[in-house]
Amino acid sequence: MKEYPLNGFSGRSGFLIRVFGTLLAIALLVYLLKQQGWREIGGAIQQIPLWRFALALGLIMVSRLAVSGRWHVLLISSGVGITFWQTIRLTFAGLFASNFLPTTIGGDVVRLAGALQLNFDAMICAASLIVDRLVGMVGMAMAVPLGLPRFMQSREMSGLSGHFEDSNFLVAFTLLPLGRWWKSGWEQALRISKRLIKALSLWMNRPVALLVALGLSWIHMLCLFSAIWLLFGGMGQNISIWLVSGLYSIVYFVTLLPFSINGYGIQEVSMTFMFSTVGGASVQSSLTGAILFRTLMMLASLPGALFVPDLLPGARKHAEAAGRSQSGE
Repeated sequence: MKEYPLNGFSGRSGFLIRVFGTLLAIALLVYLLKQQGWREIGGAIQQIPLWRFALALGLIMVSRLAVSGRWHVLLISSGVGITFWQTIRLTFAGLFASNFLPTTIGGDVVRLAGALQLNFDAMICAASLIVDRLVGMVGMAMAVPLGLPRFMQSREMSGLSGHFEDSNFLVAFTLLPLGRWWKSGWEQALRISKRLIKALSLWMNRPVALLVALGLSWIHMLCLFSAIWLLFGGMGQNISIWLVSGLYSIVYFVTLLPFSINGYGIQEVSMTFMFSTVGGASVQSSLTGAILFRTLMMLASLPGALFVPDLLPGARKHAEAAGRSQSGE
């Protein structure tokens, strides 16, 4: 059985690395919460009008539909006879699995298992998931320049320490992705790159499909950026949506590092760090915004709970088979 798309470190060691990274990041997050004060965090949340919460959640739901559309375009352009409703069901099931079943089955595995249960071509479906991720990464990379100049300026001016008085926190955060696993990470990145190139070759003669998928990815990104902007605006933090876009895109690539389960802890700490140190928001508002954003993302994935039970047995079987295949490499 082939590896499922964009898997990080494989085997028991990879799982232990992600568990350790998640626990460390969550410990840092709890430390930040304690430093800022639970009452103050609650007060920051109360500042945000209810309509902003509702609109932010609505935008995130639209972003989920755009992600579904992106994968759907890739599937139908390769000749897979899937309906849009089926794609939505598989996508939301994958999102739910990623958010609520992160230690057992990844969202891509659930999506692939569902596609296989519908008797679609295994190779094309697996390749479409890889290209779907790749198109999403390309879209986010396009937004990085919106925040990179401010990030570099802040780094030169403040040494990345302007808003954090406790240097121990900064040291822990900086060292989080470092360690003896970088060599293994580089080797895994090379293997992933080869799979990406092979998968992308199936769509090289379908440029229109790739462009449409990229356009849907931009819609997805705009919705996410707008949701974050709404949350910060509700707390009185005047950050332009352009800067929000650039800073979150940088955070996105940080969370892709395979040192955490679904980016838990790392995303929140990274957002807090970026929006306070670089974006100019208060640490309290940055931390609150990061936690609320994660909460809204999880709420938006809840509809997937309706579809997961039918797909879970096949996903478990596929994940176990992929694990055995990786162990034999």
